[in-house]
Order: sequence, then structure tokens, then C-alpha cells
Amino acid sequence: MAKNPLPDYVSQAGPPGDGHRKGQVTGRSHTHNPKTDHWVKRNTGTGKFMDQKTSSDKPFKGVRKEKL
Repeated sequence: MAKNPLPDYVSQAGPPGDGHRKGQVTGRSHTHNPKTDHWVKRNTGTGKFMDQKTSSDKPFKGVRKEKL
């Protein structure tokens, strides 16, 4: 049997609950603004616009799309 080259205190797989999201983001939605051709994120509780994605023409990851 081969010996593990890593010391015992090094975690190989990482602990569960390390900040990764599973599923959709809650309390957020986004819609496409055809005038600026950007995706705009909205807070579903207040209805206020939060952010506009200008780095890419693709929608936000994990955020629900609004039905028009």
C-alpha cells in the first residue's frame, strides 16, 4: 500500500459548507434591458434595481429571469 505524501493535517477534499451556493439565488431576479443591451438585477422584496452586468452579454448566473 502506498503512503500518502501529504501530512495528516491537510484536507484533501475540503470541509462541507465552504460557501458554495447550491441552487438558485433567493430574493433576486433579472431582466434584459433592450435599450442598453445589458442584464439588470433586481431585488424582489423592494423592487429596486441592484446591479447591471456590463462585463458580458450573458445573464447573471443562478438568478431567476423575470417574465415579461
